[in-house]
Amino acid sequence: MRSMKRHEQTVAGTREVVQLVRGQATSDGDGVRLTRVIGGRALGELDPFLLLDEFGSDSAADYIGGFPSHPHRGFETVTYMLEGRMRHRDNQGNEGLLVAGSVQWMTAGRGIIHSEMPEQEAGRMRGFQLWVNLPAKDKMTAPRYQDIAPERIPLARTAGGAEVRVIAGEHIDADGTATRGPVSGIAIDPLYFDVSLSKGARFEHALAADHNAFLYVFEGQAQVGDRATAVVRGDLAVLAPGDRVRVTAPAAAARFILVAGAPLGEPVVKYGPFVMNTRAQIVQAVDDYSSGRFT
Repeated sequence: MRSMKRHEQTVAGTREVVQLVRGQATSDGDGVRLTRVIGGRALGELDPFLLLDEFGSDSAADYIGGFPSHPHRGFETVTYMLEGRMRHRDNQGNEGLLVAGSVQWMTAGRGIIHSEMPEQEAGRMRGFQLWVNLPAKDKMTAPRYQDIAPERIPLARTAGGAEVRVIAGEHIDADGTATRGPVSGIAIDPLYFDVSLSKGARFEHALAADHNAFLYVFEGQAQVGDRATAVVRGDLAVLAPGDRVRVTAPAAAARFILVAGAPLGEPVVKYGPFVMNTRAQIVQAVDDYSSGRFT
C-alpha cells in the first residue's frame, strides 16, 4: 500500500487520490487464485463496497475448481467477465453463462445459494468480482438476479479519446449526450464504468459529490486528478470527495474500472458469506443456512 497525504477535503472540485492500494494474492472457492484489492489488510472496505477481487490466469489450474455451491446473505455480488466463460446456477432457478464482456449483478438479500463454475478447460480467464453492501432495510429482501449480455452494455466515445463501457449509472458526454447502463434498481445508485484510454487521451466525468469512489487500473498506467497522481497497473486509487473525476494517459495507454456509490453509514458485521448489521443477525443467518431455510 502507498498512502497519499490527505488534502483538505471539499465537496466541489476534482477528486484527488487519497490512498493507493496494492492487492494481496490469495485464493477462494475451490482454489481459484486471485488478487484481493478491497477486503484485505490494506483496505478492509470502502462503504458501501465490501470486497473487490481481480482474477486472471492463462493456467487452468488457477481457476478450474471454480466456485462450487455456497450461500450469501445481506449484500450483492457483481461479476464482470473480461475473458473466459463461467456458468452461474442458484437455488432460485436462475442460470446464466458469463462470457467475455458480460456482467452478473446478484442481490443475495435474505439468502441465496449459488455456484459459478468455469466452462473451459484451457485458455485465459479474467475479470472482477465486487461485493456491494445492502442497506439494513433491504438485507432480507427477496433475492434478485440480473444477467447482462455483452451486447446490452453500451459504449460511449468521448471527445477526449476515451471509450467507456457503461455498466451501471449514466455517462454524460460534453455535448449532453447521455448513455445509461443496463443495471437497474440498486439501492446505492451505483456508477460502474470500464474506461479505455489510448496514449494521450483523457477522461473527465461528473460524480455525485456525496458518493464514495475508486478506480482500479488493470492495464497500463494513468494520472489522476489535478495533481496528476501516477496510478499504475494493479493500483486501486481511493478518491477524495469532489464532484468530478479527471484521468489522463500521457505516457501509455490505460484501462481501468471506475466505481462509485452512496455510502450507507451503517454497522457492518461480516462472517464469511454473510454481511449483516449485528452479531445476532449473523448467528441467525448461519442457523437459517444450516437448517435449510435458504429457499
